[in-house]
Amino acid sequence: MTIVIENPLTESAHVESKVQAVPKELQLDEGFVVPDANAFGHTFRDYDVESERQKTVEEFYRVNHINQTYDYVKKLRGDYEKLDKREMSIWEGIELLNEFIDDSDPDLDMPQIEHLLQTAEAIRKDYPNEDWLHLTGLIHDLGKVLLHPDFGGLPQWSVVGDTFPVGCAYDESNVHFKYFKGNPDYSNPKYNTKLGVYSEGCGLNNVYMSFGHDDYMYLVAKENKCTLPSAALFIIRYHSFYPLHKHGAYKYLMNEEDRENLKWLHVFNKYDLYSKSNIKIDVEEVKPYYLSLIKKYFPEKLKW
Repeated sequence: MTIVIENPLTESAHVESKVQAVPKELQLDEGFVVPDANAFGHTFRDYDVESERQKTVEEFYRVNHINQTYDYVKKLRGDYEKLDKREMSIWEGIELLNEFIDDSDPDLDMPQIEHLLQTAEAIRKDYPNEDWLHLTGLIHDLGKVLLHPDFGGLPQWSVVGDTFPVGCAYDESNVHFKYFKGNPDYSNPKYNTKLGVYSEGCGLNNVYMSFGHDDYMYLVAKENKCTLPSAALFIIRYHSFYPLHKHGAYKYLMNEEDRENLKWLHVFNKYDLYSKSNIKIDVEEVKPYYLSLIKKYFPEKLKW
């Protein structure tokens, strides 16, 4: 299956104006083979299969859906967009993630560095010339450093999991939708209509998303003036927005730039989701390559 995607490399990521694009074809199905089952022998993103892992994941979403309110998101974003928690390099952030396992993920229970390298290396194999996409695969989950005490030690329900807009009605495609009924915004007429506080076609950049690692890493990359293309920032910011890129929900909030960048996110998602396995990658072997990409696109030290 072939999709036409416009080349994002003509504009730096921190400039969010209209992308000047050069048409380029990318094959959605390249050499990467989608596995039949996840690390537990189950279907990927199966939130109903009976298992101990499933119980942990469902409880995560129950707490997440009840607590991620519009007011909560605005407060957390205001606190963290100051980027006053720590200064460190990208690779230091990667090493910090070794301590954490994502409680929202039904497909993997290994340290996060394994998933980052699996994603990046799978992309690198199929798209050897798109180094910006390799690096995006490596850093897309770095916002999970929010779990670390130096970053406030936020609870997992405020860091990981599928993301969704707040300030408007929750779409039923959200995982474990039933738990939104415990969220005060669910019955608030200001927030429970289709558009809520937004306008049709306003652009996702103007929409508050449930707070977590996606939006935080986007802020870190953007405010530290990285030179990744805008499509990379879009991937980082919305890769957990499964209601949109899997189910097509909330498209009425998108603008034209969002629609162009969503094509890249669809390419990326296959590697983010299906590269998860218990096969480990030799970190020291691939580290020099990724350090060279970090040097190319990021300053040596970043504010977090």
